[in-house]
Amino acid sequence: MTLLKAGTRLKSSVCTTELMVVSAPKEEVDITCGGAALIAMSEEGSGTISEDAKEGTQTGKRYVNEAGDLEILCTKPGEGSLASNGAILTIKGAKPLPSSD
Repeated sequence: MTLLKAGTRLKSSVCTTELMVVSAPKEEVDITCGGAALIAMSEEGSGTISEDAKEGTQTGKRYVNEAGDLEILCTKPGEGSLASNGAILTIKGAKPLPSSD
């Protein structure tokens, strides 16, 4: 469990995914990529991706949890999928444009 702050940069320990926290909940969260905990950018990763966490990440996409209080921007793609407290994070949809009628 980690207390996150907006602007924190993290990376996966099992694939090439790199992330930046855009918004974070006030309580501690357990964020994983590829089934393994995220690590600081200065740390060396090791291990393998979990079989049930191989959906991958996409550069420039924002990932959010179901409650909407956690938002993470993917800055480098990888093979692992993101999860928060065991629940898979989903890609945040685009805001609809206002009607021009």
